[in-house]
Amino acid sequence: MGQYILTIIVLLPLAGAVLLLIVGRGEKPNAAALKWTALLISVATFIISLALPIGFNKGGGLQFETNLEWINAFNLGVRYHVAVDGLSLWLVILTTFLVPLALLSSWNSIHKRLREFLMAMLALETGMLGVFVAMDMFLFYLFWEVMLVPMYFLIGVWGGERRIYAAVKFVIYTVVGSLLMLAGIIALYYIHGSATLNYTFDIAAITNDVRTGALILDAATQSWLFWAFAIAFLIKVPLFPFHTWLPDAHVEAPTAGSVLLAGVLLKMGTYGLMRFNLPIFPDASHQWAVLISSLAVVGIIYGALVAMVQPDLKKLVAYSSVSHLGFVVLGIFSFTDQGMQGALYQMLNHGVSTGALFIIVGMIYDRRHTRLIAEFGGLANVMPAFSTFFMIVTLSSIALPLLNGFVGEFLILIGTYTSTLLPHARLFASLAALGMILSAVYMLWMYQRVVFGEVHNRENLKLADLNFREKLVLAPIAVLILAMGIYPSVFLSRSNQAIQTIKARLIPVSEVAVNPEAGTEER
Repeated sequence: MGQYILTIIVLLPLAGAVLLLIVGRGEKPNAAALKWTALLISVATFIISLALPIGFNKGGGLQFETNLEWINAFNLGVRYHVAVDGLSLWLVILTTFLVPLALLSSWNSIHKRLREFLMAMLALETGMLGVFVAMDMFLFYLFWEVMLVPMYFLIGVWGGERRIYAAVKFVIYTVVGSLLMLAGIIALYYIHGSATLNYTFDIAAITNDVRTGALILDAATQSWLFWAFAIAFLIKVPLFPFHTWLPDAHVEAPTAGSVLLAGVLLKMGTYGLMRFNLPIFPDASHQWAVLISSLAVVGIIYGALVAMVQPDLKKLVAYSSVSHLGFVVLGIFSFTDQGMQGALYQMLNHGVSTGALFIIVGMIYDRRHTRLIAEFGGLANVMPAFSTFFMIVTLSSIALPLLNGFVGEFLILIGTYTSTLLPHARLFASLAALGMILSAVYMLWMYQRVVFGEVHNRENLKLADLNFREKLVLAPIAVLILAMGIYPSVFLSRSNQAIQTIKARLIPVSEVAVNPEAGTEER
């Protein structure tokens, strides 16, 4: 089982979707049976995935690897190559952790086409997991596109009033980026094959040939290929100014869709930057670092300022994602241990905290059928358990010390401020710190208006506090927020070697000459 554990993890949700399609077809669907089947499959996937961090070797490298010949027609060299390393390990766990919680959060919210909704959720899980474990560019692109289809239907069928507009906008943005990435994959495939006489889509092989000098890309080629991949990933992040699809998609998506969109899908962009752009195009990464870091800082401040004036809870959380993901991109392009480790950790933090915020917004919307902040106030008087969980997640989002968000943002700021490879690094770090202050302003102000004060709207007096199912959804998130804030070394130790390897590939020869300690792992 060990050799094929990743295949089992990836395909089990898809098998569950097929099972849902077959069982009880042609009969009046038993809603409880369908929901429990989907939930049990997602929980089983999560439990199996826990074997990955338990058996993970901190020494680094690709692990739990399966590498089989797949498509060899015309000597294409497409392989079924899946594995995890320090970059992808926790993103796989984040995905399997959030899917059952997303299903539970929508337990009583979906009243039409329930079977199809659950199938879309499980198929989406397979697509997301496949992106993180694929080590063949053809396979990576296949999962990248597969993920798009169920999310399109989740928004377009089970979304709000403007769901079709939001779904089409999401698809257009994503497909434009995907086509650019496909062009980059094809070009890289032929350039690598011509240089090494080894035509392959294998990511590890291409990355290693760049490192050893077997594949040398001139500056112009690196730049073109860098942007072919980067635009696809920056749209997915989304980095300013590619962000305009995100608020519409979040606001119109059902709660479960918003949780997975914020919690996992956005991380595919930042993961792609670390998997492809930095190690394969190191010179172009340095060349364009100032531009991308500038856009990241603009996104941090712009997202915070726009979130501050939002009257809608869900739109406020959506714009906060633009701000928080700007931190991740800034950390990646700091080219430091702390910055890149912080970026990877912040991907997990954002997935947990922002996913929880969307769950909380969904819970209050199910009760009041409105997300307007002005409609609430004084909820602590009638919903004390809800207000307590809401407070923990809010404080996590603003990076309070001893909670998960603090560790990631602190590492990013330290790594950026001390970077010697990113020009104007201290200016970028100082401006990003302003974004942290603004995030505290809009999140605490929002919490104050929703939770504190007197109950002025009589409708709020009738609200029921969290039931057992809702507490079951939020309790593991609250525990994880505390655990990640108090003991981050459990997570950071398993990603350290992968970050060191990327950093070694990014250090220019001149820098190694000046600093003999730099790049030790690769020399």
